This record gives sequence, C-alpha cells and structure tokens, in this order.
Amino acid sequence: MIKRTYVPLSKRLKIATNLCLVIIVVEIINQFTGGFFRSFGILPRNINSLSGILFAPFLHGGIVHLFSNLMPLFVFTLLLLSHGRRRFIYVFSATALFGGLLVWFFGRSAYHIGMSGVIYGLFGYLVVAGFISREFKLFMISCLVAFAYGGLLYGVLPTIPQVSFESHLFGLLVGIVMAFILGRDPSRKA
Repeated sequence: MIKRTYVPLSKRLKIATNLCLVIIVVEIINQFTGGFFRSFGILPRNINSLSGILFAPFLHGGIVHLFSNLMPLFVFTLLLLSHGRRRFIYVFSATALFGGLLVWFFGRSAYHIGMSGVIYGLFGYLVVAGFISREFKLFMISCLVAFAYGGLLYGVLPTIPQVSFESHLFGLLVGIVMAFILGRDPSRKA
C-alpha cells in the first residue's frame, strides 16, 4: 500500500498540461511526417510491434483523434493526482503497459494507437478508488467522474470498426484492478 501524498493544484495543473503538450508535439511531428509514427502502434501478436506498447498511447490517428483525448486526459490527470503523485504514476504506467500488453495478445489485427486506453484506465481507477478509499473527497470525485463521464462505458463495445474498443476495455479493467490494489491509504483508519 502507498501512503497518499498531497499534490498542490499548481503542480497538478503543470503535470497535466505537460502531459498534454507531449502528445500534442508528437502529433504535430507525426503530421509533418505524413503519419510516419502511426506504424509504431500496437499490432497484435506481431513480435516487432511489442515496442508499440510503450509508444501507442502517445500516437494518434489525426488531429480529431488527438483532441478527443486531450480534455479527458487533462481532467483525469488532475483528479488522479488528488490521490497522490505516486498513485498517478503507477496507474498511468500500469494502464499503458498492461493494457497495451492485453491489446497485443487479444486485440484485432490492426494498429492500435491513442491515449484512450490510458484514459479509460484513469476513469476506471477514479470511479472505483474513491469508494474503496472511504475518504469523502475521493468518494465525491468518484461520483463526479461517474456522472460526468459515465458515457465512456459505451466505448468498450465493438460498435465502430476504426475505434480500438480493446484498448478501452483493457485499459478500464487495468484501472479497476489498480483501484483495488492502491485505492486505500494505509495511513488512514477505516
């Protein structure tokens, strides 16, 4: 268990902004290279594509895809940092790595790119961890996220062929598992 540490709002804003700026810069470079980086996504069960697990979250299929991910990424990063910086790092990393690995094993044979798998992981963590934490502030964050972004759950269904529902589904599942692992602060009494 990890003790929760306070992250000031100014620091949370800086981290969320910098994360979004990184994916914006990568997409700008990608646009100038004719989408060259997209081939570094996850191509399931292709050994040469294992490195895509690291790169895929930072790659997008275009400006529309990028901008559809920016706002939830920014909001969820801010909110997850309320749980502490180490929790954010663990949840973000686990969702990217384990979610990506699950996509590599079980996804459709197509390139899977984008931050949405991580976003679904952050969403899953935020919704579940607030209940597990038994802390009023985190519980309220869970309720707010569930209410405001509950429609994300439709994204785990295979409704649009061009959308990696696998990334959404596996990201969500990893985020929920991380909530059960990290959700409660050991320094707080139940």
